[in-house]
Amino acid sequence: MEKLDVRLEDVRSIELDNAFYIEDGRWIESLTISSTVDFDPHDAIAEVWGVELFYTHEIPTGPSNITVRRLTIIANESYPFILGLVLRREAIPNRIVLQEGEFEIVVTARDWEGFRSLADDLEESLGAFELRSVSQIERPGEPLDSGRITEVLTTKLSPEQLAVLETAYEMGYFDVPRTASTNEIAEELNVSQSTASERLRVAERNLLALLYGPREE
Repeated sequence: MEKLDVRLEDVRSIELDNAFYIEDGRWIESLTISSTVDFDPHDAIAEVWGVELFYTHEIPTGPSNITVRRLTIIANESYPFILGLVLRREAIPNRIVLQEGEFEIVVTARDWEGFRSLADDLEESLGAFELRSVSQIERPGEPLDSGRITEVLTTKLSPEQLAVLETAYEMGYFDVPRTASTNEIAEELNVSQSTASERLRVAERNLLALLYGPREE
């Protein structure tokens, strides 16, 4: 992930979706790369030693300036480094993402002692890390790649709905306190205020329907 981050320009994030061990130090790893410019994954992988591109596809993002690609690679390494630290302490890796040169890791540990052991391992291996938050929960968090919400949304919401949600988010419409109005969103999208407001309401309703609507048995 770090080598790809160096190779690619204008990368917003690189997320480890999953990793499967094959044999002889070879892993199949799935990565999702988000960038502000399009890129050729073959060129990105070509000069990374021990890594071979197996498959890639672009994830539609609607009318945005962001390119999101899913890469499946075959990597020769003893163990994906951070993932190895997490799994050796029998913790569940919920999210591993590299942004602006820093890793953000979300894990579920069995108990406090398990978490402290993992924290000690991270500190010993990485030198230092910042603990953002700790929560006690009744159920473990979902493991890597359990819910690809971005891909689900792009198939359930129209391009216009995706655009108005992204614009509203980036302009601060959902911030507390709110820093953008529907009028400002409409101007940014070059549509009328009523059109922007309607698209936003429908997009929000469809998004909530995905979360709270009927589940298939």
